[in-house]
Amino acid sequence: MNHSDWIKLSVRLAYENLLNKNGGPFGAVIVKDGKVIGAGVNGVTTLNDPTAHAEVQAIRNACQNLGTFSLKDADLYTSCEPCPMCLSAAYWSRISKIYYFFTKNDAAKIGFDDAHIYNELSLPYEDRTIPSEQIIISVKDNENPFKVWANDDIRVNY
Repeated sequence: MNHSDWIKLSVRLAYENLLNKNGGPFGAVIVKDGKVIGAGVNGVTTLNDPTAHAEVQAIRNACQNLGTFSLKDADLYTSCEPCPMCLSAAYWSRISKIYYFFTKNDAAKIGFDDAHIYNELSLPYEDRTIPSEQIIISVKDNENPFKVWANDDIRVNY
C-alpha cells in the first residue's frame, strides 16, 4: 500500500464512524514497516471524553499493540490535519511523519475550529480564557517528585 491508500483508509474510518453514529468525522491509522499498527476514530461524544480524538485513539491503540510508549519510525495518516492536542500527542509519541487529507480550515468550515486554541497558546497566561497561575508550596526534598525523578537511576526517560 502507499500514502494514498493509507489516507483513504483514514477517511474510510471517519466515514464509517459517522455511519455507526460513534462520534465525529475523523479517522486515523498509524503505519510502521508497511503495516497498520494502530487505528482510531473520534469518540468524543460517545465516550464522553474530550481527548478521544481519532489521532489520540490511534496512538493509544498502536502503543498498546506494540507494548511501548514510543512510535519512532511510525507514520500517522489522518483524515484531517491534527488539532493542537493531537499534534502534541504525535510529538510525545515520537511519530516520524504526519500525513493528512482535510486541512484545519476545512474542519473550521464544518464547526471544528481550533484557531481559538492556537491563538490562546500565544497569549500570556493571564490573558487566556482559562487563566493559569503557579502556586508555590513547601515540599520536602525526599517527597519532591521532580527531585526524586531527577535522582532516580532506573527511571525510564520518555
